[in-house]
Amino acid sequence: MKKIQLAVSLFCLIFVLTFSFPMADTVEASTKMPEFALKSVRDGRVVDSSIFSGKVLYITFFATWCPPCVQEVPVLVELQDQLVDSGFSIIGLSVDEEGPAAVASFVEKKAINYPVLMAEFETTMDFGGVFGIPVSFLVNKKGNVVKRYTGYVQRKVLEKDIHSLLN
Repeated sequence: MKKIQLAVSLFCLIFVLTFSFPMADTVEASTKMPEFALKSVRDGRVVDSSIFSGKVLYITFFATWCPPCVQEVPVLVELQDQLVDSGFSIIGLSVDEEGPAAVASFVEKKAINYPVLMAEFETTMDFGGVFGIPVSFLVNKKGNVVKRYTGYVQRKVLEKDIHSLLN
């Protein structure tokens, strides 16, 4: 089992490192966040990105089988819990091919308290091409992407960056 986890971790790391360099059409800092309308894994309802207008957002593309993605979940749950009343929200965008039922089971098991939606290929391309995971975007209250993170992000870094936008 440890060999499989190590192999998956190495694959994710190599994948992230291979595609972490900016591409010509990537979402850059201070560009408008791409709009989206995606299905929630919890109830299948379509969630439109416009409902988050005026909030600081941390949008993370992830998969249930990705070790660094799974590793960041407890931190994201805590941040969502601590900062939700400050005008902040995390949005999880799953790229799982297993479908919403598998992701919903993961969401329940991990007690995820933020919206988790099923990303579509078009969504990954609108965000500049998401080729490795986790890849996350920090969006300010004006709806502009101010930072792109590739790979696992340390809690201290996230807190500092989020608080700088909330203040």
